[in-house]
Amino acid sequence: MTTEDIKETANIDRLNANVAKVEELSERLIAALSHKRQVPPPLQGPGDDLYMKAGAAYWAEMLHHPSKMFEQQVAYWGRTLKHFIETQETLAKGKLTPPSDDTPADPRFSNELWERHPYFNFVKQQYLMSAQAIETAVANIEGLDDKDRYRLNYFTRQIIDMMAPTNFLGTNPDALERAVETEGASLVQGLENLVRDIEANDGELLVTLADKDAFKVGVNIGTTPGEVVYRNRMIELIQYTPTTETVHATPLLIFPPWINKFYIMDLKPQNSLIKWIVDQGYTLFVVSWVNPDASYADVSLEDYISEGFLTAIEQVKQITGENKINAVGYCIAGTTLSLTLGLMEKRGDKSVKSATFFTTMTDFSDQGEFSAYLGNDFVDGIEQEALDKGILESFYMARTFSYLRANDLIYRPAIRSYMMGEAPPAFDLLFWNGDGTNLPARMAIQYLRDLCQNDKLAKGTMELFGERLGLNNVKVPLCAVACETDHIAAWVASFNGVKQMGSKDKTFILSESGHIAGIINPPSKKKYGHYTNEGPLDDAAGWKAGAQYNEGSWWPTWGKWLAERSGKQVPARIPGEGDHPSLAKAPGTYVIAKKG
Repeated sequence: MTTEDIKETANIDRLNANVAKVEELSERLIAALSHKRQVPPPLQGPGDDLYMKAGAAYWAEMLHHPSKMFEQQVAYWGRTLKHFIETQETLAKGKLTPPSDDTPADPRFSNELWERHPYFNFVKQQYLMSAQAIETAVANIEGLDDKDRYRLNYFTRQIIDMMAPTNFLGTNPDALERAVETEGASLVQGLENLVRDIEANDGELLVTLADKDAFKVGVNIGTTPGEVVYRNRMIELIQYTPTTETVHATPLLIFPPWINKFYIMDLKPQNSLIKWIVDQGYTLFVVSWVNPDASYADVSLEDYISEGFLTAIEQVKQITGENKINAVGYCIAGTTLSLTLGLMEKRGDKSVKSATFFTTMTDFSDQGEFSAYLGNDFVDGIEQEALDKGILESFYMARTFSYLRANDLIYRPAIRSYMMGEAPPAFDLLFWNGDGTNLPARMAIQYLRDLCQNDKLAKGTMELFGERLGLNNVKVPLCAVACETDHIAAWVASFNGVKQMGSKDKTFILSESGHIAGIINPPSKKKYGHYTNEGPLDDAAGWKAGAQYNEGSWWPTWGKWLAERSGKQVPARIPGEGDHPSLAKAPGTYVIAKKG
């Protein structure tokens, strides 16, 4: 047998193996789809009401201003037809080059074939011209209120992004090149990745963003030493081991969001906010929330406050022997901390010396990008799903947050995994992002209805524990940290909430970057700067215009503010001593428990 015969036999064997693998994966795919999760129609897209309003507005525009509509159509067809003719003329001259291309730069089209190959360049230009025409047509529709207009623009953009040529194998040069290079093996591996994700998510497609086997909480992520010193059905309270001989007398208690898990603040030693705080000489406590199952269906915001916030504050006081603590609330926990502080003010409880809010919304009158999902159509669907299941499953939260950054968190990862056949990266932040939690039904509905939709906290009409609570009830010294490009808790909205709080001692810090990177921004990285302004919090734009830009992380700036409110130095406190023995090593058991 010649060398060529051996190669041909090997190729045939490889082809047969790939065909057999495809058949096996196809059977698994069909089986997985046959057990598809039943997602309620209201959670699959906006309700008919939005389409009806948009359709009526469009036809009204057509009837009253037909020339405007025809001008848009003629302009679009003129551009696309001109481009088509120029492409044909270039090819007719025997030139395998595209015509001139003045479309804007787009990271999705980074492969050089999008620029120099006639086919791919034609597809790209036609797509971008069509996208611009659709966006213009939708933006020019009159007769819609601001909320409906925003939602229409948002979901239009979702459709445009979904139909990008990069999302389809036949029009993605990167995927086609990889398929040729690997003799089709990349496509087989991509199919295997696709089947794996669909099997893991009950027949729904949710792209795996990070290698789930690369990290283990408490082993190579979330490893700062500490002890669980208290536990109830809602929380584990972790006290971290000091690294200094003395500490500030006033302990610090952090309430992380329960939409995600607390170890975002302790991914690795180099970027751990928890470790950094301990190293600054603080007795640090962090709450780790339970990941609820259906048995928590009736758990409310009141339960989170009483069994979470108030209980944790009391336990920290008992453990340290201090009458006052400093508290931090992150995201939704910051919102709930403001409710807790308002309640404590009403009750005359002075246990909190100062409060810090990380990326916290308390005024929900402008919710930015997230407002697309706060119409009654979606919220009604969420309410029914939560009531039926007893919880709002983490699946829905993960999918919603992913669509807020669809190109980064859905389409690009899907292309790499399913078309290129790449394994998910070993990326700690994305691993955490995929480690979501459920929400109790009652609490989720309260949060969406009372806070997000009706803005009762800012209006001063939030009723809990028989008290009417508002932002004016938050009177402790406070510091708020917002992030400039935050798409979940927009900095201006955060600013407006702080402005309404009753405290006479307010500090506002604006970090560069977004919801996560702006907060998890260690000084050693020297990556994102921050803005400070000691002037009054009257107007967000005016505050920023007069603010001082500071190079590097906001952590030291906040650290200085906190130190001034944390008392004298006392001997370091060792966790697990006295009446609060260790129940488990940090990061505890709740954070690694399987989802309910």
